[in-house]
Amino acid sequence: MLAQRPSIHAIEIYHYRLPLDPPFSASWDPRPRTSHTSTLVRVHAGAFEGVGSGDAMLGFAGHEHLFIGQDPFAIERHVQILDTMQFHYGRLWPLEVALWDLMGKITNQPLWRLLGGAGPQVRVYASTGDRRPLEERVAAARQMQAAGFPALKLRFHAADVREDVAVVAAVREAIGPDMHLLVDANQGWQMPWDATSPWDFKTALWVADALAELGVYWLEEPLPRHDYRGLAHLRRRANVRIAGGEGNREFAELREYLRHGSLDVYQPDVAWSTGILRARQIAAEVQSVGAVYSPHTWGDGLVLLANLHVSAAVSHAPFMEYPFDPPAWTPAWRDFILPQPILASNGIVTLPDQPGLGVTIDWQALAPLRIDTGTMQV
Repeated sequence: MLAQRPSIHAIEIYHYRLPLDPPFSASWDPRPRTSHTSTLVRVHAGAFEGVGSGDAMLGFAGHEHLFIGQDPFAIERHVQILDTMQFHYGRLWPLEVALWDLMGKITNQPLWRLLGGAGPQVRVYASTGDRRPLEERVAAARQMQAAGFPALKLRFHAADVREDVAVVAAVREAIGPDMHLLVDANQGWQMPWDATSPWDFKTALWVADALAELGVYWLEEPLPRHDYRGLAHLRRRANVRIAGGEGNREFAELREYLRHGSLDVYQPDVAWSTGILRARQIAAEVQSVGAVYSPHTWGDGLVLLANLHVSAAVSHAPFMEYPFDPPAWTPAWRDFILPQPILASNGIVTLPDQPGLGVTIDWQALAPLRIDTGTMQV
């Protein structure tokens, strides 16, 4: 006779902040970042604990009773409630990630296998994020090529877009034709304190044409995220793949991209945009029409792990995002909540074979970094 599965009996939310010295000058943020903040969700069921991370879980407090006493495996129910709560509050997908981690631990399976994946290896590209001079960016590109990464993502940030295109040209000349180059235009969304105007269509088209000449594999977020028609028009005109959708909050928004034919590459983040159940669904839909599913992963180590586990199970993409831009952004800083950072070897991340996400948080070691709120320090 099968043992009865444990019900959820507690949900806890903790926030942690790692000071950054020197500050990280993110290309998408006009203010240098002096800290890295992570929110962790712990879900308890019997002797098992599931953990997820992502956004600050704003608005969740006081709603724990909607999940307490429930079967952790009733994931369709849980996602329906989280969808509704997201309409009223913030992005609450860290709880769903924690539930999948919990299910993996109860069934003694790594998440990539629980989701139907054939193996734990994921090919990754080096995703840069720091603002740095052209000469330093070229030197870093050579180092990442030597480390075995199959592709490198550069991010635009200059006031004059021609300066950014010149960086791409210099990097291409330095690394040659064999390493793929990806470009993030950072026009899809902005930080709350950033009031600069996004590109118009003609600017986006000019950039796309310039990057196509340099053999760029994709151009990411060249227009505002809700400009479905503009993105579709650009995709028809451009000779470079158009990517986006990393932070769209509603599943229906991603379907609008599909309806309009807006994107070649779909990038909704599991912990930020879709959750895991919806990630499987959108991956199947976009891949069925010949598009690519390669999710955004910038965040902490648990965010990266969640996206890589899902990608290992469902994605046909040639590579996935691996935030990596030392010395400004290192695995140790990115993954400070984990006992050990997630490392890539010759462009490959091998996911853990332990149950769930495959990591055990050292809560005592994190205690000195605990804070009262998960909101970003500005």
